[in-house]
Amino acid sequence: MTILDTIIQRKKEEISASKSKISIEQLKDFEFFNRKTLSLKNSVKSKPGIIAEFKRQSPSKGIINDQFSSLEIVSEYEKYGASGISILTDRDFFGGSFEDIVSVRNSINIPILRKDFMIDEYQLYEAKNMGADVILLIAACLSPDQVNDFTELSHELGLEVLLEIHTEEELKHFYPNIDLVGINNRNLKDFKVDLQHSVNLKNLLPKGVLSVAESGIYSIEDFNYLKEKGFNGFLMGEYFMKNENPGNKFREFVSNVFND
Repeated sequence: MTILDTIIQRKKEEISASKSKISIEQLKDFEFFNRKTLSLKNSVKSKPGIIAEFKRQSPSKGIINDQFSSLEIVSEYEKYGASGISILTDRDFFGGSFEDIVSVRNSINIPILRKDFMIDEYQLYEAKNMGADVILLIAACLSPDQVNDFTELSHELGLEVLLEIHTEEELKHFYPNIDLVGINNRNLKDFKVDLQHSVNLKNLLPKGVLSVAESGIYSIEDFNYLKEKGFNGFLMGEYFMKNENPGNKFREFVSNVFND
């Protein structure tokens, strides 16, 4: 059993427990459900195109940085020019929570991606409920039909979709109505990173599709390489979060990359 298999098994249990506590109709009654969402698709086209991530830990790295609240970090990301924010909401494997999004929603004015393992339509209503603007659909967790169905429901709810792929086979999960395609530089089954693999895969996408390089971007050189290869967006978390002051590290990175 891979790490991903273990995560999905636990996620099914988590969703079942959530459904027993609060219904979809009850989710619709919360503060953020009827708010107008922000477009990551539009925002990522603007400089610098970085979707800066708040992440406390991961299965492969353990604790990365658990010293700050989400608001302390993402407010700095926004201040220094992030195009969007990614927030992990998986508790057991990534140390996240719904509150990490809820607590920042009224304080920032850029799109928020709920980053989690989305395997049930219930989670889309949760995302809308907590104030997210975008949801992540991971091809490795879903069938092509599920991706299509979840995308349609997301759009009905006013949410955009970032589809994450890692293999050529997963290109079958792409549909024209998907907003952005993320190519994970890290293989979720063994957590190895390969930037060239991602570039090769990007070149197989239909022309005009907005592409986001995800994970494993550890330097300015990595960023510049991926940008030169045509990626529109860059989802980066660990590079900033592993520092004592993630917000300041983000500011320095943006300054160095766009010093022109």
